[in-house]
Amino acid sequence: MFVQVLGSLCVLVPFVLVQLGRLSSTSRVYGWLNLVGSSVLAAEAAIGRDWGFLLLEAVWAIVSLRSLLKARTVRVTPVSPATRKHYRR
Repeated sequence: MFVQVLGSLCVLVPFVLVQLGRLSSTSRVYGWLNLVGSSVLAAEAAIGRDWGFLLLEAVWAIVSLRSLLKARTVRVTPVSPATRKHYRR
């Protein structure tokens, strides 16, 4: 149960921070926390043979990994100080 709660928090905390404007949904922190959380939850779902939840979390993990890999290949452009204060990484 502790592992499931930890995995859920890894997905929910960055989501809440994005909604509050404290984190960018394109940040590496957001991507990594989603990848870790959804991977943990997918593993838990596989162990419990909860196929619907496994599908949801596996797709979530794949999309998070794809976003992280894409971010590695995208060239970063400078961000103005006014914009930077709204999106922390």
